[in-house]
Amino acid sequence: MTTRIRDSRIFDAEKVGEMLWHVLGVPEGDFQDFPPWRGLVVETARQVLDHVGGTLVVTQTVLVEQYWQEIRAGLAKAGIPVHHFLLHTDQDTLVHRIANDTEPASVAGRQWRLDHLPRYQQAVPWLYREAEVIDTTELTPDLVAEVVASRVWPHGDGLYR
Repeated sequence: MTTRIRDSRIFDAEKVGEMLWHVLGVPEGDFQDFPPWRGLVVETARQVLDHVGGTLVVTQTVLVEQYWQEIRAGLAKAGIPVHHFLLHTDQDTLVHRIANDTEPASVAGRQWRLDHLPRYQQAVPWLYREAEVIDTTELTPDLVAEVVASRVWPHGDGLYR
């Protein structure tokens, strides 16, 4: 994404969660269950944008609607515009992609990702209400990135061409 959108950078909200592990200990469930995580994600985004400007690309799955509402409200209060996308595919394709993902971090988290598929399926109804859904079943990662970029900048003014 950052190669397609001018003045953009990745903001990995999981790093905020990892930082909290060192302070609060490893969570029983998910670091997103730590209330400070949601507030720190918002505040970190605000601070980074105040410092460097531009666009943050946040690739983070949030499956608890209340958590998303907290984050969205915090970003709105901070004046940070949000383009919320759900990159969705059917269950079989998703399982296949997880099982065949060879990125080192993905291999390490493979079982965790598979174990959370039921939570994802439970979250789909509210995610469909809240996000712009992009069916990725027949799309390559490059095409998905192109679709997202074109929806963030429909007139192309913020895109690299």
